[in-house]
Amino acid sequence: MNEKQHTIKAPVTVSGIGLHTGVVSNMTFKPAPANHGYKFQRVDLPGQPLVNVDVDNVVDLSRGTTIEQNGARVNTVEHTLAALVGLQIDNVLIELDGPEPPIMDGSAIEFVKALASVGLEEQNALRNYFEITKGLSYKDDSRGVEIAALPLDDYRLTVMVDYNSPVLGSQHASITDFNQFEAEVAPSRTFCFLHELEALFKQNLIKGGDLGNAIVIVDRVVQDEELDYLADLLHKPKVEVKEEGILNNTELRYKNEPARHKLLDLMGDLALIGRPLKGQILAARPGHAANIAFAKKVKRLIKESSIQNVPTYDPRKPPVMDINQIAATLPHRYPFLLIDKIIHLDETSVTGIKNVTMNEPFFPGHFPGNPVLPGVVQIEAMAQTGGILVLNTVENPEDYWPYFLGIDKCRFKRKVLPGDTIIFKCELLAPIKRGIAKMAGQAFVGGKLVMEAEMSASIVKKDA
Repeated sequence: MNEKQHTIKAPVTVSGIGLHTGVVSNMTFKPAPANHGYKFQRVDLPGQPLVNVDVDNVVDLSRGTTIEQNGARVNTVEHTLAALVGLQIDNVLIELDGPEPPIMDGSAIEFVKALASVGLEEQNALRNYFEITKGLSYKDDSRGVEIAALPLDDYRLTVMVDYNSPVLGSQHASITDFNQFEAEVAPSRTFCFLHELEALFKQNLIKGGDLGNAIVIVDRVVQDEELDYLADLLHKPKVEVKEEGILNNTELRYKNEPARHKLLDLMGDLALIGRPLKGQILAARPGHAANIAFAKKVKRLIKESSIQNVPTYDPRKPPVMDINQIAATLPHRYPFLLIDKIIHLDETSVTGIKNVTMNEPFFPGHFPGNPVLPGVVQIEAMAQTGGILVLNTVENPEDYWPYFLGIDKCRFKRKVLPGDTIIFKCELLAPIKRGIAKMAGQAFVGGKLVMEAEMSASIVKKDA
């Protein structure tokens, strides 16, 4: 799995009819900055409103997942989102000039091909994974649905389905490596049973449905008169059923194509959690309603576990900036270069690491016999972390001096001792103007807040 965030290198557009609305639309994927996530933009509506890809914005689950925000609705988002997740793209703006993404051939493969054609671009920010640390499950006994998540330092999904159908029977599908996605999951098409088809039309759904973009599974004997009626319903001169049990005898791309498509839907629906996951997802008889209910459960768990918004630090992962890159950016040197690593950096926030050791030069004189990290050192280390953020806004940071201007609302919550690892997090409180930045800073040790402050800093160009 990629540790860095990615976007796409250039815009790319796909066009076609929407499955349920029957409206032709153009959908353009556009590059987006780090930590942007996925957002749809209805460019055909007044004000071109944004719709965040967020499980809290789900408003309808009638044979697809529909989201709505700011008075704008986007129908059937799951295939589009699955393509982005499967390619491990983190940040993209999706412009749409209609109510629903094109259904294309009923799978995600055309989206994947379009995105792959422009290529991916690595971004200077680590992926903000949410790790499943203990078992989590969702059950709907009335439908025989169960979805569970188990701890795993990876992202794997397995789907099991049983349709009580002589045509389909029991099937399962898995993805254990995202390199499998394009060939093994993305081409699997949406499907429905013949007995559902007329009901879907009567519900004003599948207006854009076609035997070219959906598999219709025939699970009973069909008379000639009904076939004539279906041909009229689907605007076809003729439809037929052969012994394989698929309307018009569409050839399946895989023996377990329906199970693979359920896996595709699950990947897309879980994207609405808003963060990439690490865990093993096991789903029995999943559908959009269950997927979204489970996604909401995961999002609640994320909220509960991030009340303080403590950054996660995994020393096994490569940093965004190591000590040599920090020294090339900041003018400080031993014994006053106080930050060891930068593990996150984007346009508005930065996270730095300081490892506190007994060998530091101030400990012999600061409370001998009771070594406590001086508060002024914590403030300076936080200021240096913020300095990296401010210098990141200019083209040649080595040509500028970062100056500390002020500090407000500083509070020390707990002692910091040798052996501790401090995580410093600084976020801009407002856009930088005329080289002056105001930031909110927090310091954490072992998941607990040890210090917080608001700081002001400026950057000034060095004399030529």
